[in-house]
Amino acid sequence: MAHVPAAERRPQLIKAAIDLMTREGVSAGSTRAIATELGVAQATVHYTFGTKEGLYRAVMEQLTAELLAQVEQAVPEDAGFEETVGTLASALWSTVREKPGHHLLLSELSMFALRTPALNEALESHYRGVVEVTARLVTQAAERAGQPLAEPAETVARFFLSGFDGLVMQRLTHPDEEAEATCLQAFIASVVALARGQLSLVAVPAF
Repeated sequence: MAHVPAAERRPQLIKAAIDLMTREGVSAGSTRAIATELGVAQATVHYTFGTKEGLYRAVMEQLTAELLAQVEQAVPEDAGFEETVGTLASALWSTVREKPGHHLLLSELSMFALRTPALNEALESHYRGVVEVTARLVTQAAERAGQPLAEPAETVARFFLSGFDGLVMQRLTHPDEEAEATCLQAFIASVVALARGQLSLVAVPAF
């Protein structure tokens, strides 16, 4: 087999890992299995990524980048704040409907990373990046619409992501089209209400 530069082999291995683990789960994603998926030597995986954890981190980054790119492309150029938030949420939700396996894989990788010290920093960096991108989109939407934010953009972003993660888990475990549509609309309304200072915040007692 002709030599392929690491720069070209890297995206091929990431795709092979995504394809394999989407079908069979993270537990099936050994470096040997991923190498077999692409038809290369196992040493190629280690040469390209160093470790299996390095490959897993690259997979998380690739999946997230693809999802965020699809959402950013949907951002309306001239719309009110509520409409913009709704468009962003709907665009992200469409990725769940179109590629549920990728969202399941991201969830699996996150749980795996929590129990893998070598991936703890990668997971923290991953979520920090997602929060930063979401906060930027929220800020831009507010600025375009002339909508002052009642809460910091990062707070709104974290609220958005927390609620969306819950909707995704419900979709993966117990899909219900009608209930999901209602919950998505309620979720969008809650995000907008928080951003506008119209959502009542209840103090949580210390235990």
